[in-house]
Amino acid sequence: QVQLVESGGGSVQAGGSLRLSCAASGRTFSSDAMGWFRQAPGKEREFVAAINWSGSGTAYADSVKGRFTISRDNAKNTVYLQMNSLKPEDTAVYYCAAGPRVHRLWVRNLYDYWGQGTQVTVSS
Repeated sequence: QVQLVESGGGSVQAGGSLRLSCAASGRTFSSDAMGWFRQAPGKEREFVAAINWSGSGTAYADSVKGRFTISRDNAKNTVYLQMNSLKPEDTAVYYCAAGPRVHRLWVRNLYDYWGQGTQVTVSS
């Protein structure tokens, strides 16, 4: 059974940092692109960051560039999202996603596997 399990969410004040982790199991994800998306109440799920299978290619939403960093450890089947200089508008449920046929990292519908999400709340 394929599973993506996010962790590391929580509440933080503006300007603070959090590190999200996503542990994948049930198959080998070393050939998959992996990404992070987020969804705030009443809004569509939006792209945040993604990384290709080798880690040599990354993509970021303009709203998080320079503040968030995505990385992966294929030996651990895990992807990370380091979030610095957090803002109240970063408040959302953050979802991990993975897929073997993601040729455009920012396109949500190309991802086959999704986690249940982890809440991130940033207070001003």
